[in-house]
Amino acid sequence: MSPLTHFLGSWLVASVAADNPRDRTLITLAGVLPDADGLGIVVDVVHNLTSGKEPTYYYYQQYHHLLLHGWPGAILISLILTGFARKKPRVLIWCLVTYHLHLLCDLVGSRGPDVGDLWPICYSEPLFRHPIWFWKGQWRLDGWQNMTITLALLGISIWVAVKRGFSFVEVFSGRADKVFVQVLRKWFIRAGKGLCI
Repeated sequence: MSPLTHFLGSWLVASVAADNPRDRTLITLAGVLPDADGLGIVVDVVHNLTSGKEPTYYYYQQYHHLLLHGWPGAILISLILTGFARKKPRVLIWCLVTYHLHLLCDLVGSRGPDVGDLWPICYSEPLFRHPIWFWKGQWRLDGWQNMTITLALLGISIWVAVKRGFSFVEVFSGRADKVFVQVLRKWFIRAGKGLCI
């Protein structure tokens, strides 16, 4: 699934799992950071732009879903993030949950454009090659299923923001989050008054 989908889903888990912005941010990051192993695409794009040769995506293809999409990455990232937490045992558990939610979502919905272009989860990489999990019914990354899930998560996230007074924007800025929530609440009040007329 897309990084946006992982972000929204992880933040929703964090919104019920943690009672402070720092811990919610850490739990959210645990659900997004597995895709850091796909940053090789930046090297590939720069190489493609500067070489003048046929575009290739060696680093992305070689390392994405291998370096951080398994239990070694889950433990490493979760322990690092927990070091910054206020409620460490709770955050460790929820980091592991959102990390594995990311893996499950990728298993279900990260197929490329061709039917055979499946993204397996090599759960013990980079230490061991096996087990390798894949699902032949994997949805396309840009498929309607993933788009529907992303829109649903966005809608639920906005509802949570209006009801609870904080949103996914807090991951980036506490001030911006307050402004965002105020704007959302004003919109909901206006929409409510418009329905009553």
